[in-house]
Amino acid sequence: MSAQSRVAVLGAGSWGTALASLLARHGVHTTLWGRDAAAMQAMAETGRNARYLPQSPLPDKLNFSADLAASVADVDWILVVTPSHAFRELIETLARLPARFRGLAWATKGFEPGTGRFLHELVEEILPGQPAAVVTGPSFAREVVDGLPTAVTVHSDDADFAQTVAEQLHGPTFRAYTGSDMLGAELGGAMKNVLAVATGVADGMQLGLNARAGLITRGLNEMLRLGVALGARAETLMGLAGLGDLVLTCTGDLSRNRRLGLALGRGTPLAQAVAEIGQVVESVQTVDEVMRLAERHGVELPIAQSVQRVLHEEITPPEGLRLLLAREQKPEYPESFP
Repeated sequence: MSAQSRVAVLGAGSWGTALASLLARHGVHTTLWGRDAAAMQAMAETGRNARYLPQSPLPDKLNFSADLAASVADVDWILVVTPSHAFRELIETLARLPARFRGLAWATKGFEPGTGRFLHELVEEILPGQPAAVVTGPSFAREVVDGLPTAVTVHSDDADFAQTVAEQLHGPTFRAYTGSDMLGAELGGAMKNVLAVATGVADGMQLGLNARAGLITRGLNEMLRLGVALGARAETLMGLAGLGDLVLTCTGDLSRNRRLGLALGRGTPLAQAVAEIGQVVESVQTVDEVMRLAERHGVELPIAQSVQRVLHEEITPPEGLRLLLAREQKPEYPESFP
């Protein structure tokens, strides 16, 4: 890895800050960009992200900026780490800037709200011909910034660009694998947030470890069925981008989506639960896009559908559970399932 590499990380939330810190520690000249000029100035002065990671010191070599054009000027590649609802706007802004970069990666998980389009489809449309990659896998920001062992995967149609991104993320406590199934990687990273709400609800209702394991396993089944219908590779969803991220998000209390489910399972109203979390909870929007894709391709997703109805406040969590348990007995896998 070259110490001369220059990367701009766009998005100064917890995950963007963690990945920018990781790159800086690996000798990459890294600039972390955020919209809030005062917050970026405070980070530069204190060496901490007071809002999202207040206990974690940031590397001295990490640069901070609220000037997007300056941040992306003369960089080798860009890593976008914004919420999915802000992804299109940022990519369109990048397309209008004079800066030319050698690749665009993102660690955003979700779909375009309202259309259900995958983020790689937006990049293909707005920045045609641009090498692109998705960074995903089981990774909590706090553990990454604190240097705890983590493994992710980088998927791209451009093998050289995937390798570049993976090599610069890879380090003593951070393993980065590569792959070429962008659709499968993005589906796993988005859908696991919906399923984490279901396991959180079950745990909030104190339904036990058996229920949690059953929901994770059947949730993986739903992810696989939708993935196969969309053209994803089953092995992608059985790896870090799917199963790995699913297990982490469904069982780790650092997950915002699991915490939303826990609150709902304990009887907290939706609006109050989201407000108490205080950050974007991707599942609230992602669940509608997952179900739109499922309906378009004729795939039945009973767990995801129950989460959707709970988040739309059509049914209560106990009613959602009763509906799942009332489903007819059947084989675990149909004969046609790959």
